[in-house]
Amino acid sequence: MNKMMIQTAKDAQGHADFKDALVSLLFQLADDNFIVGYRGSEWLGLAPHLEADVAFCSIAQDHTGHAALFYQLLEDLGQGKADDLAHLREAQAFKNAILVERPNGKGDYIVNPQYDWGYAVIRQYYFDLFEMVRLQALKQSSYEPLAQAAEKLSREKYYHVLHGQTWLKQMALTTDEAKQRLHKALQQVWQDLDELFDMGPLGEDLTKYGIIESRDLIRQRFISKAKEDLASVNMNWPGEPSRPKEKGREGEHTSDLDTALENISEVYRQDPAANW
Repeated sequence: MNKMMIQTAKDAQGHADFKDALVSLLFQLADDNFIVGYRGSEWLGLAPHLEADVAFCSIAQDHTGHAALFYQLLEDLGQGKADDLAHLREAQAFKNAILVERPNGKGDYIVNPQYDWGYAVIRQYYFDLFEMVRLQALKQSSYEPLAQAAEKLSREKYYHVLHGQTWLKQMALTTDEAKQRLHKALQQVWQDLDELFDMGPLGEDLTKYGIIESRDLIRQRFISKAKEDLASVNMNWPGEPSRPKEKGREGEHTSDLDTALENISEVYRQDPAANW
């Protein structure tokens, strides 16, 4: 059977089941990037050195930009204004994976940040590696605006992954303390990692309609690349990744997301119509 190709948001409106599946995936894409971008921004002025500060915050800005693009695709499909989708929904409406909402460490950005740089860069690296594989799986999407977005964003994602590989190498091949921090970070990330591949209740429809390649194929590509990268720095494979008890793709989240959204959206919620 030939894959149905949808070229515009208006065309998608005429295929209810296709549009529902597409919307569910776009919220996952947008929310993952929006929240991980916020976690990255919390390192502004706190990274180990100036170059790391600039690079990490620049990547966080890219993630926020990617989120804006996906929210715009949702707006085009009649889901509401892009800024409102980012700032006015409650936590249970978000479809991000739990991994991206985990805090950077103990404390608060303003009062007493005792953040864990090792966890932050390793979490960031594995999210970016996953996102690179997910974007690859979208390049032949049956929804043309999404395929075009994936092609565009993949160019930036290459550099995000390269940044993460650099930190992985630095931590794995230097001091004993760095290696211990890396092992600890891997254990923490591995507890949540497998949920990234979930596509939510409409996952089968996403594959059936050709909107994205299958979860199993994406997971297989990710695992293969992650094993290759760890072997290159003489690290053993940590084993099969686990998943958290919450189901982020179904709107089940930790209280950390509530706190994050209060901070991200504080100004917008006071006056959504303000001009800057």
